[in-house]
Amino acid sequence: MRIARIFYFILLSFFAGLTLSSCASYKQNIMFQVSNKQAIQGQVDKTEKNYIIQKNDRLELEVYTNQGERLIDPNNYIDQDNAAGGTEKKKANTYLITDEGVVKLPMVGTLKLEGLTILQAEEILQKEYEKYYKQSFVVLKYTNKRVVVLGSPGGQVIPLTNENMHLTEVLALAKGINNDGRASNIRVLRGDTLFVADLTTFEGYTKNNILIKPGDIVYVEPIRRPLVEGLRDYGPVISVITSLTTLIVVLLTL
Repeated sequence: MRIARIFYFILLSFFAGLTLSSCASYKQNIMFQVSNKQAIQGQVDKTEKNYIIQKNDRLELEVYTNQGERLIDPNNYIDQDNAAGGTEKKKANTYLITDEGVVKLPMVGTLKLEGLTILQAEEILQKEYEKYYKQSFVVLKYTNKRVVVLGSPGGQVIPLTNENMHLTEVLALAKGINNDGRASNIRVLRGDTLFVADLTTFEGYTKNNILIKPGDIVYVEPIRRPLVEGLRDYGPVISVITSLTTLIVVLLTL
């Protein structure tokens, strides 16, 4: 029985260590604690790739050859002109999704992109431009006025349909703050400025219901449950260790 108690003590220690490690690891999911623009931009890019293209959207298209060489200036003629004294920067071309859900693009003509994600549209356009250029590479961006919502509501792109939309309106369009979100810690990132809003009280609402501007990133901090999430993630490992421990205890007590 002494051996059995030892093994159960080891198993208990493992669970305690799992709990502590879970607490530490899940804190890494909380964003905007420190300045990490690369990580934030990665989240934004990933979210925007999942945006569903709609009527009247404007899309910015860039086409490259040779898996990334710029198509419109493959021989660096523009760069050479700039080096000689020119400083004008090339403007990106944008294209409108019509009421019929189609867009007219150079060379490939009219295509129906409504209802597709940005990533799906990129794949279709890449195949179309492959007819004309080897190893084509397409970058498509959604350029309408929009705000990105991250955190507990999930990654979403919310179009700004008018010039006077406030924080609560954007949150409502993102399906509100669910039971996994902290209404006391809503962060709005605007360039290099970070606003922290607490909407748990009426006073907080009147003070923090700020006007949202195009390009803002709204982050609703999720409520973490380290033990539950740790057991979920490490469930298979725990099951194997428990089975082995039980087997060893049974064999040693025979």
